[in-house]
Amino acid sequence: MNIKSIHTEEKSVSAKRIFTTTEGNVTALQILATGILKEHITTVPALLICINGNVTFNNEKGETKNLASGDTVNIEPNVKHWVEGVQDSQLLLIK
Repeated sequence: MNIKSIHTEEKSVSAKRIFTTTEGNVTALQILATGILKEHITTVPALLICINGNVTFNNEKGETKNLASGDTVNIEPNVKHWVEGVQDSQLLLIK
């Protein structure tokens, strides 16, 4: 399977769970250049990995991180955050 083939629709933001364990799950995300994954909160620690493309991760603490291919960011629980597409991008969210 190729991560790009998971998202068949041209939505600005698409999320598909691709792996589940008793402890957590992995979600494939596609965020297009104009897409914004709106503000939300996770209750558990998470890791966001940029597979390809370019996005900007922001949180309510004022932290901003540009993610390009291979970059990661740890997402703190109970902190509002959002992700903005800079280029068409494929990401993995592990939590």
